[in-house]
Amino acid sequence: MLTPFKDNGAIDYDALTELTEVYLQAGAAGMFANCLSSEMFELSPDERISIIKHVIKVVNGAVPVVATGTFGGPIAEQADFVKQVNDCGTDAVILITGLLANEDEPDTVFNDRVFELLDATQNIPVGFYECPVPYKRLISPQQLGNFVDTGRVVYHKDTCLDIEQVKQKIQAGGGQPKFGLYDAYMGHAVASLQAGSAGLSCIQGNYFPELIVWLCDNFDNPALKSQVESVQQFLIANMDVMHHVYPIVAKYFLHRRGLKISTFTRRDVGVLSVDIRKQIQQLNADYGRLQDQLSMVV
Repeated sequence: MLTPFKDNGAIDYDALTELTEVYLQAGAAGMFANCLSSEMFELSPDERISIIKHVIKVVNGAVPVVATGTFGGPIAEQADFVKQVNDCGTDAVILITGLLANEDEPDTVFNDRVFELLDATQNIPVGFYECPVPYKRLISPQQLGNFVDTGRVVYHKDTCLDIEQVKQKIQAGGGQPKFGLYDAYMGHAVASLQAGSAGLSCIQGNYFPELIVWLCDNFDNPALKSQVESVQQFLIANMDVMHHVYPIVAKYFLHRRGLKISTFTRRDVGVLSVDIRKQIQQLNADYGRLQDQLSMVV
């Protein structure tokens, strides 16, 4: 999820309500609040809790809500914030892999800290996010399987970009019915869903959530094979433009779609140039044609 801000930098809760309702109306099966797209590292601890509570209130039980609960520091400190996030009413608290061990520390250290954090947070359901910030720490299939076997891990947002690794991770977590892998990489979205991913957790959902829902609903429909291929190619072809000066560019796209959302961001990601605006306008036009092909009404 994005975090809308007012032009003065304050959180725009009215826009957050509208945005949450847009996701729900699109058919999203869940919400990931307080994530990298939410500019979580630019939020204060109180603001993180506030937006999580707000999203949960708007969702009102319609779909599960997960949210990040680790932001570095000693495990005891991270465990405390995990508990605060859980107390908001989340369905799972997400652990950032790159904040549980330094980049130069081995997997044995990472594993020990994960189990220490699990021990310190009682029976709270958790998940992992292989977030690229502060650095991307990938979890191996064997590691993931060991964590899932605790019965505590119900969610994994995968960013490895390797479909063979994704398949192995899905298999490693297959012993727990509550566990689901959600792929962030749309370059192999269809292949990931065909392999058994529980869903897609991608920035493209902040542009056209209804398209991602359509793909999750129809990826295995033989009658729509050509349309599914068209969606996959559309996502591949537009990968770069959707990442330029993100999340400003996503907010601009949503504004063009009629949402009352400012392009203000607290992250220093660059400038929404005239050229990027033109690319987004073209993306909007291309998406309109794809909607016509799919007979989607939005």
